[in-house]
Formats: sequence, structure tokens, C-alpha cells
Amino acid sequence: MSQSPWQPISPPKPPRPAKEPLTRDRIVDAAMRLIVEHGYDAVSMRKIAQELGTGPASLYAHVASKSELNQLLVDRAAAQMKLGGRPDPGRWQEQLKDYMREMLRVMRANPGVARAAIGQVPLGEQALLGNEKLLGILKAGNLPDQAAAWAADLIPLYVTAVAFEETVQNASAWTPEDVARFVGEMRAYFEGLPAERFPLTVALASALTAGTGHDERFEFALSVITAGLAAMAED
Repeated sequence: MSQSPWQPISPPKPPRPAKEPLTRDRIVDAAMRLIVEHGYDAVSMRKIAQELGTGPASLYAHVASKSELNQLLVDRAAAQMKLGGRPDPGRWQEQLKDYMREMLRVMRANPGVARAAIGQVPLGEQALLGNEKLLGILKAGNLPDQAAAWAADLIPLYVTAVAFEETVQNASAWTPEDVARFVGEMRAYFEGLPAERFPLTVALASALTAGTGHDERFEFALSVITAGLAAMAED
């Protein structure tokens, strides 16, 4: 059978879009989206892979483990901190408070990162630069080396704990009315305890449940921490 001379040319097929290469930054981007939208518990290598349209095994060429991913998430958040000017011996206490406020702001902007930070020593470049700034502020206050070193551990621990507690509470999606009702019930519970066994808890029930929110208690803690450190300053 002879070949037909009639052979129309088929239209060209559109080229497939080139697949964006997998990089560590893309993995961290996807993890940050998941952690902000769904919380820390939603972040897994499998879900990140689904987000990126690949298989979990391909991620391990760029991120060795969930622990390393936690480090990268903390470092990404640390890069968002606005660290201000040089440490000033005349203003170090206010600079220290501003540093803690800024750390909390960043953790609030990235809910779930506080959970990633718990139980690890941040070793990423941005986190280390932040710690260097913190140590500089503490040394500007003429603190002994050991006090400055331990304070640089204490301060992130406290701020991280506050941010983590807020994340847990926000997951409950309570309204202001829910919070007010809870505080009232807690105050009533303290007031109803046996006064002979818990005299101070009963007497201070109102004070124990006072405050308009996290910020008021946080500012109190900043004053306590800063004043305590100032008392250790060398002459």
C-alpha cells in the first residue's frame, strides 16, 4: 500500500513549563506557610513535599531532618528582627526591653516558630547575629561575663515561652468574651478555696487574675528582668 501524499502537519504541542528547582529556601518558604496557616503540628516533610509537588525523599538532599528544619525556621524568623543601633551604655536597659519586644513581635508574626525553637540552641547565622546583638547590649550594661552569658539564654527562653503560650491559647479561637468569662471563673475559683489552707491565694485572687492582656504582664516581666540584671552590673 503506497503512502498517501496527504499528510497534514499537526500543531506543535505547547512546551511543558520548566519545573522550578527544589532549593532549601523553597522548602523553608513552604514550611513557613504551613506553620503560619495551620500551626507547628501541621509541618512535616511529607506535607512540605505535597506543597512543593514533589516526594519527601527529595527534600532530604537539602534539609537533613526535622530538627534541621526547626533550626532553619527559627533562623528565618530571626532574620526579620529589626535590631536597631549600636549598644549604648546610657540606654542599655531600654535597648534590652526593645530587643525582647522585637523578638516577641517576630514570633507573633510567625505563629508556630516558638514551638520550633523550644528545646534547641539556635545556631543559624541570623540567630547568632541576633544573639551577638543581645550580648552587646548586656555588656554595654557592664554586666559580668557570666551574667551576660546566662542572661542571653534566659531572655530568649522567656520570650519563646510567652509566644508559645499565646500560640496555644490562640488555637482555641476564643473571643474576648470567652477570655473574660474564663478569667472571672478562675478568680471565683481562687476566692472559693479554703482560706485556712490558701490564705494568700484567696486574698490575692483579684491581683492574680488582673491585667488587660499579655502585653501588660510582658512589660512587667521586662522591668523585672532588666532591673535584676542592672543590680548585677559591675561598678
